[in-house]
Amino acid sequence: MAYDFDLLVIGSGPAGQRAAVQAAKVGKRVAIVERQRMVGGVCLHTGTVPSKTFREAVLQLTRVPAIADGTPVDRPRPTITDLIHRVNEVVDRELEVVARQLARNQIELLSGCASFVDPHTVIVDSGSGARQATAEFILIACGSRPAPPPIQADHRTVLTSDDIICLPKLPRSLAVIGAGVIGIEYASMFAELGVEVTLIDRHTRPLDFCDAEIVDELIHQMRQKRVTFRLGEAVKRIDSGKGVGCAAIELESGKHIVVDAVLFSIGRVGATDGLALEMAGLTADERGRLAVNERFQTAVPHISAAGDVIGFPALASTSSEQGRLAVCAMFGIDARPTSIGFPYGIYSIPEISMVGATEAQLTEKKIPYEVGVARYAEIARGQILGDESGLFKMIFHRETRALLGVHCMGTQATELIHIGQAVLTLGGGLDYFLDTVFNYPTLAECYKVAAYNAANHLRAAKAVAEPV
Repeated sequence: MAYDFDLLVIGSGPAGQRAAVQAAKVGKRVAIVERQRMVGGVCLHTGTVPSKTFREAVLQLTRVPAIADGTPVDRPRPTITDLIHRVNEVVDRELEVVARQLARNQIELLSGCASFVDPHTVIVDSGSGARQATAEFILIACGSRPAPPPIQADHRTVLTSDDIICLPKLPRSLAVIGAGVIGIEYASMFAELGVEVTLIDRHTRPLDFCDAEIVDELIHQMRQKRVTFRLGEAVKRIDSGKGVGCAAIELESGKHIVVDAVLFSIGRVGATDGLALEMAGLTADERGRLAVNERFQTAVPHISAAGDVIGFPALASTSSEQGRLAVCAMFGIDARPTSIGFPYGIYSIPEISMVGATEAQLTEKKIPYEVGVARYAEIARGQILGDESGLFKMIFHRETRALLGVHCMGTQATELIHIGQAVLTLGGGLDYFLDTVFNYPTLAECYKVAAYNAANHLRAAKAVAEPV
């Protein structure tokens, strides 16, 4: 059968974009179906790019300058208009970059909502007309959307993360329900703006996949910004019927919280409900996600899926790589996924990043290890940047001295982590960090200080173990 395209991609976010470009680079006929007016997906329009730009704008606009004697200079509190203006600038620029890349690689853009007719055929409905497209291979990269709140979001008092960039003004108080990655990020951003934040989650510890010491330090710093944590608490009822700008929350423990706005951050669901998956022989789970194998194939082998729609880790970086690997598997292109896993970045204030194993994981596997710690307070660059609270950890195998994991919290943590990622990938260890030279003053000096700290621990342990 002659198909219209070699590859049809549903969604133009990081996974779809990277997949389409990879296929185009090897001469395949490629089309992307995008339901929104503009390309870029959730990542560009309501997710990663807007939220991280919002964070950077918060930091820039809340930094307190000082005169020569160190006395802080008063500055007006930033408005939501100030913050959103910067977000829109970056989104518009990134939109141009994505659109040009797709055009440069001769990728056809089909605007409209996609739904399956059969396993090789999709109908694209633009609202003003519909067309059918057939393809030998199909990649579902439709992304996700915020899980719906248990009460109707009015986008002013009851919010989801998609509503942040549309707020008419900053609330004086905010309850964030859900202490996952997105909830932690927005809670810390609004606290930085002086908003009184209450963070509510039924779990007793947030971010349980991260290093426990790093998370404890993050909670401590957020509390210093007057964030109130209500962990191990569940919401019983929310009354937002008292008018715009007022919500009364009752917790199952009997506590009552009254705030200007409530932000629900209770996870995300795959945006698969309009795809007519049953026509292709597919079924999504209760959260709209698709199961895939190690080659990113669904239950129908010529249909693959990548990005948020397949679940954790649902990062822009991982989604992009998943899209590339899925296409390589389709067309027999040699590709090797990273052997040590992806780096993880949480853009809270302060930010967190990690790569490799945590202490809890190594303890569970009974792998002997030693930890080296550096604090920004003892790093010259930390003093220069005015960040004395950053924390940096490396974990080494006690016997082989191989690097097992890197965990960081503080300024530029998501950049700093890549040195550790490279060493992990190349199989390096403690001796590399002891012997190498880093520019001074830089935050990379953390690697040297933490390495000496770990070496001292190993030396002390060896001295105790050896008979006199």
